[in-house]
Amino acid sequence: MVERKVKLVPYTTEETLDTITEVPEGIQMVQAPSLWNEGVKGKRVVIAVLDTGCDIHHPDLKGQIIGGRNFTTDDNRDPKRVTDYNGHGTHVAGTIAAKENNRGVIGVAPEAKLLILKVLGTDPNNSKSATGRYEWIINAIHYAIKQKVDIISMSLGGPSHHPGLHDAIKKAVNENILVVCAAGNEGDGNEQTNEFTYPGAYNEVISVGAVSARREASLFTNSNNEVDLVAPGEKIRSTIPDGKYASLSGTSMATPHVSGALALLKQETKEQFERTLSEPELYAQLIKRTVPLGNAKTLEGNGLLYLTTPNILSRYVRSQQTTPWFLKL
Repeated sequence: MVERKVKLVPYTTEETLDTITEVPEGIQMVQAPSLWNEGVKGKRVVIAVLDTGCDIHHPDLKGQIIGGRNFTTDDNRDPKRVTDYNGHGTHVAGTIAAKENNRGVIGVAPEAKLLILKVLGTDPNNSKSATGRYEWIINAIHYAIKQKVDIISMSLGGPSHHPGLHDAIKKAVNENILVVCAAGNEGDGNEQTNEFTYPGAYNEVISVGAVSARREASLFTNSNNEVDLVAPGEKIRSTIPDGKYASLSGTSMATPHVSGALALLKQETKEQFERTLSEPELYAQLIKRTVPLGNAKTLEGNGLLYLTTPNILSRYVRSQQTTPWFLKL
């Protein structure tokens, strides 16, 4: 029997802060500021965030959200209420697109817009967790398609393949929507064993693993041949409800770095090529902006997201099979 429950990709809370002013370390690691300096900040790109909802009044997110819809049973199923009772969705949203306001944090794509789709509701058995049904996620994906979003970001997962979920994702990709998913946090530290979380294990999605600030594969990150690339996923500082901030760890935190990066690349390539690139073309542009870290391909896929990596440097690093000096601490 197919498991009908989907949960948050597990994550760890490292610290909670009332105030902060910084460009988070993970965003510096992926070199997002270098594109900001060129005027590329994700303008006119819309990312659908399928998660626990969002604090739409957070100072760093106010004005970044163009709409939302609740697909869960929270708040008596009110479709207009996307209140985040967990904090996970607000944290993900901040990493993607927290605005530039000289306080708090800033996201990878500070001029991108967010469509908040709440697909994970309160878990009656665990106040720190959130659960949802595959049907809620499927309905949200179809809604995102109708809204003509550019990117779908999902930091969630379930243990089983679900044909309806897979079909919805394939439909989104066929509509040239990039679908980014967490690889999962069931890793056992053995690169030769496979751990799968769905939808992250589907070939059609961009599956994101996690690394530490030292560019080492996180002990919790899943290993399998569907991992496309890795991004910072440990002690990531971002927004949480009530105007606060927290450092969280997990592939849930790595995923929004890639979703935000794709918003930057979509704007940059549209200006460069004077047309909107297709989903496969944008995926290729993303993979060009990775550098290998020396981990097994099952752990890091094509390597670490690094937005300023020229093709020639990427080829050189691969030929040398070593970590370039600028990635070392």
